[in-house]
Parts: sequence; structure tokens; C-alpha cells
Amino acid sequence: MNFLRILAMFPNSNTPNRLRPVLVFYTLVAYGLQYSFTAILVTLGIVLSYLRLALVVKIGQYVWAKGIFFLMGKRVRVIGWEHVDKTKKHLLIANHTSIYDIPAIMTIVPRIAWIGRKYLVDIFGFGHLLKMTHYVPIEPGQPKQSRESISQAIERAKDGLTIAIFPEGTRTIDGKIGSFKKGFIHIMRSADMDVIPITLNGFFSLKPKTRFFIDPRGKLEIVIHPVLKNVDLRELPNEKVMEIARDAVQKSYQYR
Repeated sequence: MNFLRILAMFPNSNTPNRLRPVLVFYTLVAYGLQYSFTAILVTLGIVLSYLRLALVVKIGQYVWAKGIFFLMGKRVRVIGWEHVDKTKKHLLIANHTSIYDIPAIMTIVPRIAWIGRKYLVDIFGFGHLLKMTHYVPIEPGQPKQSRESISQAIERAKDGLTIAIFPEGTRTIDGKIGSFKKGFIHIMRSADMDVIPITLNGFFSLKPKTRFFIDPRGKLEIVIHPVLKNVDLRELPNEKVMEIARDAVQKSYQYR
């Protein structure tokens, strides 16, 4: 896209004031296209779900995830495909930097059950799409509800679904990977799942939690790391498991 080539002429380390209006305009156009695209697919998904065409709905989820980035003129590079065995269920853990983290991971594993913040299901269009992907909402600060959500995720895993969770619990506000919470460990042990650490690079620069506009100048990258075997982790103390998992995600993280 010629528009993105023009933006690429500006350094990505900061946003010059003269460029900010251009980025805001780009963001409004991108949001408009993305919300319209999402609304169309959600409507089709509702109809197809009533017709019990589950396979078509799953394909639609993959198309939606790919389309979100296509409408921004962005390509997501994936490194480490060889670490994903599509015949097995896994517990995916990733750093959480942007609202675009979820569609990014859905481009590599579309049949997935998400565990994430409850407020996301209240977003018009996007919330309904999440519910169609076996999304499990969790509310920090409410232990009883959190335990129920973890139990629900374990049942989804036992049904053969891959589970994805952001162990930090929320999006970073400074670009740094935060401390991991132990919820994913309960799922790993109870559902007897191996863990695949994933590092998301470039998504914080694209659209962090604290900024309205999208900045498409950086590169987007998903790094899939070697599997952490359940048998090697399950007997370790929680603190050690969290350390190993966080280190696996952190080692390929590029803050930009």
C-alpha cells in the first residue's frame, strides 16, 4: 500500500506531531473497515450457528482474524511453525500487548478456546464473535468467579480444544512483559496439557492500551517456541513453572 510506504519514511521510535493527524485518519478508516467486516461475519456466524454448520463457523473465524490485518495493510510473520502439532491440544501462553493479540494468535490456531478479561465480551460485535470461539471470561479480583472460569476452561480442554491464555492477566501499559499469574498452571495440570509459549512482537507499537490511534509502521511477528512438556513441569513448584514460562516468552521479545 502506498499509504504505508509513506508512513514508513518516518522513524518508528516516536510520532511527530505533523504525522499524528495522518495516523488518526488512518485509524478511523481502519476501525470503520474492521467493525463493518466484523459485523458482517458475526451476522453470518449467527445464522450458520443456528444451522449447526460448525466447520463453516470455524473457517469464518480464521477468515476474520486474517481479514483484520489485511484491512490494515499488515502482514503477520510467523516463526516456529514446526513447534505446533495440529493433531494435539495444547495450552498456549503469550505476552499481552494489544487488542490485536487475539486475532493474531487466531491466524495460527483458529480452533481455540480463549480465557480473557470479561469486558471484551461487552464490545459490540467483537464480543459476540468471542462467544462463538468458546471464550471463557474471567474477572480479576473476584476469586470465586475466577475459579469457575478456570474450571470451565479445563472442561473445554478435556473436550479436545486448545486453550489460550495471557498469563499477565491484562495488557501491558509500558511495553514490558509483566509478572505471570498461576491460573494457567491449574489448567496445565488438571487437563494434562503441554504448554506452547508464544511471543508477540510489534503489537505494542501497533496499538497499545494507552493510545487511541493505530501506528502501522512497525513489523508484526509471532514467535512460536518449543513445547514445554507437561511431564517436565507438573511436579515443579508454581513459582518455578511461572519463571520457566515467562523466560520462554521473554527471550524473543522485542520491545518496539
